[in-house]
Amino acid sequence: MADEKKTPQLKKRPAMGRGLDALLNDNRTVTTDLGVSQELEELRLLATKFNLIPVEVIEVNPFQPRTEFNSDALRELSESIKVQGIIQPITVRQLDENTYQLISGERRLKASKMAGLTEIPAYIRTGNDQQMLEMALIENIQREELNAVEIALSYQRLISECNLKQEELGDRVGKKRTTVNNYLRLLKLPPDIQAGLRDGKLSMGHARAIINVDNIDVQLSIYNRIIKEDLSVRKVEDLVRDLADTEEKKAATPKKNADFALLQVQSKLANRFGAKVQIKKGMDNKGEIKIPFVSQDDLNRILDLMN
Repeated sequence: MADEKKTPQLKKRPAMGRGLDALLNDNRTVTTDLGVSQELEELRLLATKFNLIPVEVIEVNPFQPRTEFNSDALRELSESIKVQGIIQPITVRQLDENTYQLISGERRLKASKMAGLTEIPAYIRTGNDQQMLEMALIENIQREELNAVEIALSYQRLISECNLKQEELGDRVGKKRTTVNNYLRLLKLPPDIQAGLRDGKLSMGHARAIINVDNIDVQLSIYNRIIKEDLSVRKVEDLVRDLADTEEKKAATPKKNADFALLQVQSKLANRFGAKVQIKKGMDNKGEIKIPFVSQDDLNRILDLMN
């Protein structure tokens, strides 16, 4: 009789190579791969709450906001895992008896597979799809080195798909509303500039300066100059400010010309009627002409001039 496929078994309280194992035998304060200092007792408590799960039964999180993983950094983490083991367990949710879905820790999962690990320590959480999305986005924003565009997209998804307001979002991710808004504004930039920001060709400071330009063609022109001339953020801010001043002067010139023309007409009418004529014109080119008179005789005089 053919051998039946064995069901993967979870193991409680595993030894995690030299990673957590080494930490648990050290009575000093330690720092995890998340950069979070924790006391020994906290680590001992954490050690009782994870399971070893076969990597083959873990599905990639469809809500994962991170789209780019640096291959060199992954290789470095993989080599570290071979020597030190996994320090921080990943987080998953259980879909059925033998299937799990990643909530956070895709970088650690990828590096573990590269290192040849067949099992990985994981915390198991429960949640529906919306809770799953919110947990995945928030945990990745807080724990992973996402680029500015990925953070902005994550914020946007939390607002649109999890029905969070900007104030609520700021509280969830520990950021001020202005910081959240600055990230969201990045999504208004043309795709080429967003891609450049994602790929590290310009900084968020550069992008925030470009956002203040309304014309897309001008935005792209500034972006190309940043790449070609290696412009600093300060230089780009000065450039945008100069452009704004130039546009303001251009906008003001026709108005001045129009005002001067109206004054000339007003002067001619005042001379013709012998009265202080006033011409008012609105933004929609509509307006009125006022010719004052001081008596019935003065009105008759003006009417005769009109005739």
